[in-house]
Amino acid sequence: MITMGKTAPASVVTRALPDPARLLADQRAAFARCQPGLATRHHALRSLELAILARQRDIVEAVAKDFGGRPAEETLALEVFPLLNEIRYARRNLKRWMAPQRAGLQWQFWPATARIVHQPLGVVGILSPWNYPFYLTLGPLVGVLAAGNHALLKPSELAPVSAALIASIVSEFFPVEYVAVVAGGVETARKMASLPFDHLVFTGSTRVGKAVMKAASENLVPVTLELGGKSPAIVHGDYPIERAAERILAGKLYNAGQTCVAPDYVLVPRGRRDEFVEAARRIVRRMYPSGFGGRDYTRIINADQYDRLEDLLEDARRRGGEVIALEDEGQWRDLSTRVFPPTLVTNVRDDMAVMQEEIFGPILPIVEYGELRDAIRDVNARPRPLAFYYFDDDRTRVNRVLETVVAGGATVNDCLFHVGHAGLPFGGVGSSGMGRYHGVHGFRTFSNAMGVLRQGRWSPLAALRPPYTERTRRLLRFLLR
Repeated sequence: MITMGKTAPASVVTRALPDPARLLADQRAAFARCQPGLATRHHALRSLELAILARQRDIVEAVAKDFGGRPAEETLALEVFPLLNEIRYARRNLKRWMAPQRAGLQWQFWPATARIVHQPLGVVGILSPWNYPFYLTLGPLVGVLAAGNHALLKPSELAPVSAALIASIVSEFFPVEYVAVVAGGVETARKMASLPFDHLVFTGSTRVGKAVMKAASENLVPVTLELGGKSPAIVHGDYPIERAAERILAGKLYNAGQTCVAPDYVLVPRGRRDEFVEAARRIVRRMYPSGFGGRDYTRIINADQYDRLEDLLEDARRRGGEVIALEDEGQWRDLSTRVFPPTLVTNVRDDMAVMQEEIFGPILPIVEYGELRDAIRDVNARPRPLAFYYFDDDRTRVNRVLETVVAGGATVNDCLFHVGHAGLPFGGVGSSGMGRYHGVHGFRTFSNAMGVLRQGRWSPLAALRPPYTERTRRLLRFLLR
């Protein structure tokens, strides 16, 4: 039985932690001694829920310190709420998920029975990013615990205050042989990726994701990769531009665009570009009445990311793009405070860096299209996105577009919110990732679905055993006809 609750103080546990390889060995041994059953899994999820509820203020403050400023409302709405929602959804449904599933049985196997049993895999590693440090570290952990596994977490070193708080929460509520946190930078992450986990979850860039997958392949470790990419938004000509712009900009400007499923570029009907730009100007004034230096607007995480965004705009200018800053007079970008106001790019060309790379910031290219099929063709010509957004009230057209565009997930007539729905699978496709989690999809990803056939006392298939006789041949002819 795994004992949970308050253990040693976080500082003591952190100093005593061995390296990832030793932790993995200890967790494997603990898993072999006692696999978590329904009661243990329920208790683990409840412990995580209570920890998040108790440390809400600490979570808000930690994220704000790491970013140099992020609204408490964004952290609560985009990290704390979906995390609690995920935990509660799993707790409500866990018993049903764990129950063996009956499998259909072809008549040839009568009177046998068939079912599917979901077994825990063992120890799962989670390598998480800096942009949503709590949700993207503890969110996957929900599915891992629900499936009955142990877990080793590696939060991003680029959000060190959040990483330390995650370590404190985990060490307070879980024994180290059940759930543990590893601190460190790139070398630690590289070592984690090379260990023989039973499953590995990585959220981050496509470039690093390739390296993680390559390292994991040496031990044949299955991976779930959430890699982002260029998530498009298409606005149909019949949809109100003002409404579309408001919802697209809200999705874009949460966390100052540092969101893997943020709309990366928007496609509007030819001749409607200026209308979208003017709507965007009005909308950002309503959304940020005190300007972008105030508390409601998130900062860019660090100077390197800030410089990268500046380089994207400079490249766009050099290639003939028009850069339109949506800030008030005198509030141009400020590296000292890492305030990067919302910026549109028009006259976009495919060879611009803003159309080649995931932007991951408050820059929104606007692409004009002629016919809807042209917009769809443009989207499908690019690598598969993690998310897709379509704005249209015509149900028939919406269904046709969703059948045509391949993406990890989609929201119609809004942005981002499909990710927060615990009942929907979350994951990428192609270059935007592989594997799914959230809700039952996470439970299944982190479980081994073992097919079990239970033979009866008598079986007609016994006639297929040697020695092969005319009776055997007649049965085969019957089965093959």
